Amino acid sequence: MEILGIRVDRIAKSEALEMVAVFLVSQKQNTVFTPNPEMLVDAQKDEYFREVLNSGDLNICDGFGLWLATKLSLRGVRHSADDEAIQSSVVRISGVDFMLNICALAQEKNKSVYLLGSGDEDVIKNAAEVLKKKFGGLKICGFNGGIKIEKTDDDKITYDETGNEDILYDIIMQAPDILFVGFGHGKQEKWIYENLPQMPSVKVAMGVGGSFDFLAGKAKRAPKFMRVFGLEWLWRLILEPWRVKRIFKATIVFLYYLIWQK
Repeated sequence: MEILGIRVDRIAKSEALEMVAVFLVSQKQNTVFTPNPEMLVDAQKDEYFREVLNSGDLNICDGFGLWLATKLSLRGVRHSADDEAIQSSVVRISGVDFMLNICALAQEKNKSVYLLGSGDEDVIKNAAEVLKKKFGGLKICGFNGGIKIEKTDDDKITYDETGNEDILYDIIMQAPDILFVGFGHGKQEKWIYENLPQMPSVKVAMGVGGSFDFLAGKAKRAPKFMRVFGLEWLWRLILEPWRVKRIFKATIVFLYYLIWQK
């Protein structure tokens, strides 16, 4: 199915994990993206981001707004064959939860993991320690706070080439099976798209947004009941009122596009 021109896979979490298990033993490299309302809004004016998202091997439905849009069959949603079967199979899968599911799978399959991003070495280190405690046998072969990435006027990304080469070298040397990248949406997907071929050991690369901050305790997740009812935006507004523009984009602007897109 497509929502605002972005492919979102109609898949249950168990099926998504089965796909990742297949990815881990495949001969090709695979990407996992987590489209949410804010990402889809940004992709309306960023053709490159739209191209990158649609290149994903697995695009899970992350965000209450996306799930609700499929249920209401708004104009911005494009179903393919059997609408009833499609709608019944649409399942919301939280990106941070799916990352943890993949870590559990990696522990079970004896696959190694590399953590990249957050912009803070202490945060990424703490996130690695939390994952090691949660998944005793998980092999975290490396972690790196990453580099500063900027968006250019033509929607591409730019970064320090020397710093990027150092990161790529470390990943190549550590040879992880799974790479989690937390540069923030848009930047992380584009970075994966451009750099994955240079890291041949990586079978699964996933953009994880602010997951490292949650794991390290730098940011607090909304209570479960708020997540169930799609009220994460309200939780973020209460804790981080300076994010009001992003929250407006993920709610009001997203709804506008869904209703008025032809």
